[in-house]
Amino acid sequence: MIDSKSKSVYLQSNIKAVSRTNKLKIFNDPIYGFISIPNELVFDLIQHPYFQRLRRISQMGLSYLVYPGAHHTRFHHALGAMHLMQKAVEVLRFKGVLISQDEETALYIAILLHDIGHGPFSHALEQSIVENVHHEEISLLFMHQLNEEFEGKLILAIQIFKGEYHRKFMLQLISSQLDMDRMDYLKRDSFYSGVAEGNINSDRLIQMLHVVDDVLVVEEKAIYSIEKFLMARRLMYWQAYLHKTSLVAELILTKALKRAKELSQKGVVLDASQPLLFFLTNKIEKEDFTATILEKFSQLDDFDIMSALKSWQYHNDFVLSSLSKMIINRDLLKVKLSNEKFEREVLTAYKEQLLIEYPVSISETDYFVFKGKIKTLGYNKEAQPIQIVKKDRTIEDVVISSDQLNSRAFSKPVTKYYICFPKVLEEINKL
Repeated sequence: MIDSKSKSVYLQSNIKAVSRTNKLKIFNDPIYGFISIPNELVFDLIQHPYFQRLRRISQMGLSYLVYPGAHHTRFHHALGAMHLMQKAVEVLRFKGVLISQDEETALYIAILLHDIGHGPFSHALEQSIVENVHHEEISLLFMHQLNEEFEGKLILAIQIFKGEYHRKFMLQLISSQLDMDRMDYLKRDSFYSGVAEGNINSDRLIQMLHVVDDVLVVEEKAIYSIEKFLMARRLMYWQAYLHKTSLVAELILTKALKRAKELSQKGVVLDASQPLLFFLTNKIEKEDFTATILEKFSQLDDFDIMSALKSWQYHNDFVLSSLSKMIINRDLLKVKLSNEKFEREVLTAYKEQLLIEYPVSISETDYFVFKGKIKTLGYNKEAQPIQIVKKDRTIEDVVISSDQLNSRAFSKPVTKYYICFPKVLEEINKL
């Protein structure tokens, strides 16, 4: 017979046990199958509103206007990167690399939160919502705020993320030219966009990882997998991330937000959510990021922007209305790419025609006619290299080990120039 006091203690302990068990959930992921949550702290971080917000941030910005399946989110990606980190820790431990329980958890937290600072549509609006602040800096601000809320349990994760921890290979797992972040986004973005050239064998790459003298290295027999990884990344940039339609859509979105800010700061009242209105009417830079402003930033997501655009398409300001309609209806500006710079005279000619066709001032033509350049680098020889460990235990840069990567395609920047203008101007030129 159990007395009432003993029964109460028994029930409470069982409730706590059930609560702990319920936190060790799994996610069914289309890329890897089941992703498990390693511990309660990670579960609680995933459940936090700051992280749940990533469900409402597109991983590939406006690329779904080109690839209709590319509607996956930063939430997907963060969980996938954590899953790959679990695999990496398992492999390294099997090979004799000592990783403590605290270091393991810190690695999971650092990779899980590495993108938490992204604003709406990921990179598209990085310098538009706030000014001169990189998303990684905002991620760090979120980490510090979460560290306060979780009573210092993120200190080690923050040290690793900032590169301040003495075991340097741990930072390489999070941020390098062959990290868990890149491995997941290539495989995931390839899957959802349907760009098969971006698919990589992440399992093979992770199985070949090792640590030598505190440096993350890859075993020599994985050289072809690394070549495929770097080629896939290069192809994904030109076929997906920098596809000309994705490019012009993101440029138009940036221009629309710029116009909205310009009008708001002149006192024009715009329909928008309270968080978005705050950032439209205030110039926010890194030093302005108080806990209050960080909280406001955490309330912003893709839905704020799309809702605003749907309203702004009916605004009486021609510029804001036109740019908003372009995104909503996918009736975008014409974009031309070239290996050579577009001369200023070409830009001027388009602007002169635009003044005839559109009710805009000379300064407002910049919203519809503009040029610029995009640049990618398959492999950065100046950054920390991908190191290959040979059978004799010597280490060398993958570019030296690989015949393929010695070619100029990987280590030389590729630059393309673009010019954007309304389609009506091209039609006029054809007459």
